[in-house]
Amino acid sequence: MFNIIFKSDNCPDIKTSAEKGANLLETALLAGVLIDSPCAGAGTCGKCKIKILSGTLEYEKNIHLSDKEYSEGYRLACQCRIVSDAEIYLPSSLSAFKSDIKTASLSSRDELERYSLLLSKVFNSGIKKDESSSGFGLAVDIGTTTVSAVLIDLKSGYVKAKASAGNAQIRYGADVINRIIASSKEGGRTRLKKAVREETILPLISSLCNEAEIEPEKIIKCVIAGNTTMEHLFVGEDAQSIRLEPYVPKFLELHGKTAADVGLPISESAPVIFAPNVGSYVGGDITAGTLMTLIWNSEELSLFIDLGTNGEIVFGNKDCLLCCACSAGPAFEGGDISCGMRATDGAIESCAIDENSMEPVLGVIANVPPAGICGSGLIDLISELFRTGIINAKGKFVKEGARIKHDEYMGSSYVVAFASQSADGKDIEITETDIDNFIRAKAAIFSAVRTLLSSLDMSVDMIEKIYIAGGIGSGINISKAIKIGMLPNVEERKYSYIGNSSLSGACAMLLSKEAENKVFETASNMTYIELSTYPGYMEEFIAACFLPHTNALLFD
Repeated sequence: MFNIIFKSDNCPDIKTSAEKGANLLETALLAGVLIDSPCAGAGTCGKCKIKILSGTLEYEKNIHLSDKEYSEGYRLACQCRIVSDAEIYLPSSLSAFKSDIKTASLSSRDELERYSLLLSKVFNSGIKKDESSSGFGLAVDIGTTTVSAVLIDLKSGYVKAKASAGNAQIRYGADVINRIIASSKEGGRTRLKKAVREETILPLISSLCNEAEIEPEKIIKCVIAGNTTMEHLFVGEDAQSIRLEPYVPKFLELHGKTAADVGLPISESAPVIFAPNVGSYVGGDITAGTLMTLIWNSEELSLFIDLGTNGEIVFGNKDCLLCCACSAGPAFEGGDISCGMRATDGAIESCAIDENSMEPVLGVIANVPPAGICGSGLIDLISELFRTGIINAKGKFVKEGARIKHDEYMGSSYVVAFASQSADGKDIEITETDIDNFIRAKAAIFSAVRTLLSSLDMSVDMIEKIYIAGGIGSGINISKAIKIGMLPNVEERKYSYIGNSSLSGACAMLLSKEAENKVFETASNMTYIELSTYPGYMEEFIAACFLPHTNALLFD
């Protein structure tokens, strides 16, 4: 056995031991070390860079490390095998996902005002708010990337405290498929449950109670909304059937649970209500969110798109509701992008490019030197590269200039920020491979919308309203997202951003038994389309893998 010490800034050392040949990333995860690994250790994302301070590691060379980084001792943790005692330095960026992600969590005045407006519309629709005795309720949105929670005064409906954090399961993979695979390994379900429950939600509850100055036992009701996989992993249920044909989850609805049953440190008898799932990839976060759109109460045909690690879509009105989920992949969260990152401090979140000089003007979260590009910045950047003719419809670079680089493999890239401007002293650039990954992600969204519409023999111009939800949605430039073929080409006035609709819906369920019943009723009325087996979807997807689309008439 070899002794391994993990060191990081402003944190105590973490010491563990491992056998010869053990994978360093897996060793770190077992020791509780927070290392972001969106590709789940496949070596394709390049995000798990560590630095060897002492000792020796066997390492398989990877294109994500430059010769300079390699000579300085940097390695990808997932590509290292332990062959001696070692001390490992962990850059702070490895665990930024845990607490610094910018998300729609009712944490700002705008988000609270948006939430209050949505809530008032729900209660003005005929749904009655409960007349409650004193006590507090806990609403939790378990997202694949982030977890948000709020504490509600059940009598007044007032938000007493709010908090959010990165889902600690991220270190087992950025998407639900990698999480499910990780859970299938020996002890995997226990590790995934511990990551989301003990490492993520319990600290949030503690934070909420401290902010509100109450004892956890005062929380007498809880509502949890998450996608189907997250709800399964939270309760420790086997999630394998979600990813395997015929794609039937172990449960769609979960009833009769209390806080004691699921290990939440609130009043032991507090009922824990899970927003119902509809299918393998449309879960309680979408059914709770659909409540807040009022699609179920409207004559107008509306589209509800929740953008995140996965893309879920609902279309219809009070007479008919169709839903589906598309595998957008982690690109919107910074995964699969060489300089991609989640929406934390230093992330480029907006971009404009001068057509003549090709010089960019960047918007960076927290106004600090840029460290990478997050989802909204990526949409802006690719839209601008296409608008200015720097890339063509296939995402290939067709202009030359000071910001265009070429490597020895005939690959090209655009330098968004030069080394002298960036946080880590290295160029921040977007490559043709990055652009290709993004094009597939945006194609998944648009082709899913087209598939839902065509299944009802309807067209885009029949949509009256489009609701955008999710953390990335707040920063999206709708016009630019349309121009690259990610969102339907309709008047911008039809679009509205509704924030974290999953969390808002969970709050409504806390405050109203009628709202809770409506969510379950709406879920039972939804028709779920499994895109992976749906005729014509792949043709739609392939057609959308261009900027903006192979059918130019769709984006005139």
